[in-house]
Amino acid sequence: MLGCVSVYTPAQVVQETGFSIDTLRYYEKIGLLERVDRNAAGQRRFSQEDIGWLGTLRCLRDTGMPIAQMLRFAELVRAGDHTIPDRIKLLEEHDEQVRAQIANLGERQSYISNKISYYRSLI
Repeated sequence: MLGCVSVYTPAQVVQETGFSIDTLRYYEKIGLLERVDRNAAGQRRFSQEDIGWLGTLRCLRDTGMPIAQMLRFAELVRAGDHTIPDRIKLLEEHDEQVRAQIANLGERQSYISNKISYYRSLI
């Protein structure tokens, strides 16, 4: 984890978030990440808030949320607190999908375990 730094270079953000430089640029281009500040030389400098938001995006992306839905979530967050019920609904729907994925993976894992047991019984 990064310490008490107030500004982060793209390399530090890549290390912290696991997103590639290209992904960070893309997220900024499409509006998932608000315009990132730049230094006098025009190099991106990320804030602690950017790091926190990227952590949210990492979680949503890693759990399979489509980019379009992530954009909708970002829109709602930026629109203000009056959108909290809509954010809850969006996240609840995603949570249901994640739970279904976990259940499906559990079934697949059980099948694989049974297959391993079967093959072990043959030797």
